[in-house]
Amino acid sequence: MSEFIVGVTGGVASGKSEVTRRFEALGVPVADADVAARTAVEPGSDGLAEVVATFGADVLAPDGSLDRAAMRRHVFGDDTARRRLEAIIHPRVRANLRAACEAASGPYAIAAIPLLAEGGGREAYPWLSRILVVDVPVDVQRARVMARDRVDAELAQRMIAAQATRDQRLAIADDVIVNDGPVELLVSHVAALDRRYRALAGAHA
Repeated sequence: MSEFIVGVTGGVASGKSEVTRRFEALGVPVADADVAARTAVEPGSDGLAEVVATFGADVLAPDGSLDRAAMRRHVFGDDTARRRLEAIIHPRVRANLRAACEAASGPYAIAAIPLLAEGGGREAYPWLSRILVVDVPVDVQRARVMARDRVDAELAQRMIAAQATRDQRLAIADDVIVNDGPVELLVSHVAALDRRYRALAGAHA
């Protein structure tokens, strides 16, 4: 049982996944919000049933799974529809993440939540013991998005602007990793935080 839970978040191309992989390499269990979101609407789930009841059967693929492209068409540019979808999925994601982290072995667990700031921050996740923000300057972020997704600077900037601002993320942070250097630097950053979290979890127990 892990009652000490660290939420990890950061903007697009900040290196969140690399950071959580480094924690996993140290034996820390990681629950991923993206995986939890897929689980929330998998075939046969009450989440998928509620989505169909709300938006209609045309959001289903022929095999009975959620047709994500059709769902995107429903909510694209429609804030009301998007909020209805989020009201179905987000509570299930939060519950799934919390259960997975609390069931994990070890002194502490990590919940990887890319849209933590956008999704209500600490108010929506009061069970997080700490929030770690993987931070990166916007110009570095933009260059990484362009290289990773092979898009131009304008589209990369729009992708960044669609998320919370850097300041909004930093405002909810207990801990920050500035990930603007080589990947090798993450090893020492993560190792130091791992030692801190293990000590805090021990005191928390």
